[in-house]
Amino acid sequence: MKQKKSYLIVIGALIFIALIWYFSRPPDTGNQIILVSVKSGKFVISVTTTGELEARSNEKIQGPNPTGLRDARIWQYRIEKIVPDGTVVDSGQWVANLDRSDLENKIKDQELEVEKLHTQYTKTQLDTTMTLRDARDALINMKYSLEDKQIVVDQSIYEPPATRRQVKLELEKAERTYKQTKGNYILKTEKAKADMKEVEAGLNKSVRKLNELKKLKSEFVVYAPKAGMVIYKRNWNGKKQGVGAQISTWDNVVAILPDLSAMNSRTYVNEIDISKVKKGQKAIVSTDAFPDKKFTGVVTEVANMGQQMKNSNAKVFEVIIQLVGHDSVLRPSMTTKNRIITKTIDTAMFVPIECLHNNDSLSFVYMDHRKQQVITGKSNDEDIVIRHGLKKGDKIYLYPPKRAEDWKLRLLAK
Repeated sequence: MKQKKSYLIVIGALIFIALIWYFSRPPDTGNQIILVSVKSGKFVISVTTTGELEARSNEKIQGPNPTGLRDARIWQYRIEKIVPDGTVVDSGQWVANLDRSDLENKIKDQELEVEKLHTQYTKTQLDTTMTLRDARDALINMKYSLEDKQIVVDQSIYEPPATRRQVKLELEKAERTYKQTKGNYILKTEKAKADMKEVEAGLNKSVRKLNELKKLKSEFVVYAPKAGMVIYKRNWNGKKQGVGAQISTWDNVVAILPDLSAMNSRTYVNEIDISKVKKGQKAIVSTDAFPDKKFTGVVTEVANMGQQMKNSNAKVFEVIIQLVGHDSVLRPSMTTKNRIITKTIDTAMFVPIECLHNNDSLSFVYMDHRKQQVITGKSNDEDIVIRHGLKKGDKIYLYPPKRAEDWKLRLLAK
């Protein structure tokens, strides 16, 4: 009796497990029967891509004057502080501080140079003063000597002719020496003036450079040129230039103020579909942030040269879509979904792509317990045109029914 009871318990447990398995198993999608109707009407062929919003035009917020930076031999500088990306600022409001440690070192070096040249100027001034003073003293002494010799000549009137001749020669010799010394003094004076001008010019040039460096230092604090929303500039690899980013002297844009009233969607089309995309084609644009809002656009630029996608072997072509109208919700860098309308067929019959199957070179659909051959036409992301084999309203299977592979294939009449 106990053994019989044990058997009943085991059988009951097995039945319970079987019921749990049956009701908890995943649905058999292969047995699902979903019928769809052949549709007729306008058929739109499009290329769908993702992209990013950007302003059609913008105001550049620039760093220090590039000419001043090049004169100072500063080729790069770093963003030390900057307002958060997307901050709305007024005209003249602070935007960023740039690292000026390199410039401050150059200012210190230039201050030492100015001090050195100032000392040199003072020394040259003293040297020329002393040299000219000695030359003037020598000239005065020579003039006194010349006057003495003239007195001797005047007093030798009663001396023998030879004596008079001798003193006269000495006077003439003193006159020549005095004349030469006077000429040399004039030359020394001119040279002293030239030396002073040279030293003074070097000093003034150094002082002027120091003043320019000090003026340049004030430009390392950046202010907004007008009111707007500050958007970080992207560098060559697409990364935003925030705190710590290096700015080149040759491209000294710290950030940008986009014109939010006119927006573009920058997108990339793969090499398979790019031949379908042309300038002037219409597009439907939506954003991930506001998927329910649709915006119309027009393709304005299609790149002639492809480029390599990052971390991929695929080639893509840049396409610019210009949005029509303006909406205050749109912001730069928003992710967009772009549906570019490449062709429109006014009247066509079409079915979902999932309905279509292939057997070697034949295309067919499942309907009425048969495989019906069809001839297809253009397709889009969801549907495909049926040129022959079906008529409007026909019911076909979205997925192959159970044991549909055994159904006979009905070919089109030739």
